[in-house]
Amino acid sequence: MNKPFYPAIVFYSDEDQGYIAKAVDLKGCSAFGETPEQALKELETAVELWLSVAEQDHVEIPAPSPITAFG
Repeated sequence: MNKPFYPAIVFYSDEDQGYIAKAVDLKGCSAFGETPEQALKELETAVELWLSVAEQDHVEIPAPSPITAFG
């Protein structure tokens, strides 16, 4: 079975002095990195953990939002 792909946003946080990546559809699922790439890599692990805990706790897992192209 393929792992679902959850879209993410990445932004620089002055407060944290680094990049934050957030999974758009998974409440509270985010990760930190010194670069955008590192934040996204860390988010992959965070998403896996989020989904695992949600499954164990019998929490409804939202479907990933569709990705649309801009421009």
